[in-house]
Amino acid sequence: MELVSVIMPTYNCGRFIAESISSVLAQTYTRWELLIVDDCSTDNTADLVASFNDPRIRYQRNAHNEGAALTRNRALREAKGRYIAFLDADDLWAPEKLEHQIAFMQQHGYAFSYHNYVEIDEQSRPLGVLVSGRKKVGKWGMMSCCWPGCLSVMYDAKVVGLLQIPDIRKNNDSAMWLQAIQKTDCYLLQESLGSYRRRTGSITPTSVWKKIGWHYILFRQGAGMNPIAASFWMCVNILGNSYKKLRYVKRYTVS
Repeated sequence: MELVSVIMPTYNCGRFIAESISSVLAQTYTRWELLIVDDCSTDNTADLVASFNDPRIRYQRNAHNEGAALTRNRALREAKGRYIAFLDADDLWAPEKLEHQIAFMQQHGYAFSYHNYVEIDEQSRPLGVLVSGRKKVGKWGMMSCCWPGCLSVMYDAKVVGLLQIPDIRKNNDSAMWLQAIQKTDCYLLQESLGSYRRRTGSITPTSVWKKIGWHYILFRQGAGMNPIAASFWMCVNILGNSYKKLRYVKRYTVS
């Protein structure tokens, strides 16, 4: 069994992190390490993590608040596993997530994959939203739209290598996928294996102009493009994400 490194940056997620950690502990695939990097939380995050007595959980705390991008970078540098997976401190995995995704990748020889997921609210209640994507995503496809949800991604570090992203506040997960896609295509596992938590007060910008600005920064700073190229791909990406919402985000009745 190959070791899987689970990357979990956290900042003031004491309300949710215990449930997120429990979803990792519940995995049917047991050879993993959970790398929790705390970005100077001011709540009870440290105490909650310490309550889990499992040597596979490794907790570190930044010396000062650095933001999600640099916090993820630190965890990635510490990772020892061949496979890298991501779980934010408020999201959840299905118990068979790691087992099924590794089997999918090994069976087909894939080095980069993602899967479907559903959305939940702050009380972990389903919101009746299922998010899917394209079966195969190449370089142009990933630049045109952020297809993978962070909690759904797994890649083979032997192929992709060490990812380190610029210090951008929003879309820093998309910046990782733009790097990874340069090494290998990304493939969809058509199973719902995670739950993304919709929260009030998140950093997701509410105004259209802020959203446009963050997309520009993704390509200008995150991907290192010149202003003209960054502006072009910003427009393409905004249209691509709109298409994804229309075509691949489905609503269902919650029983």
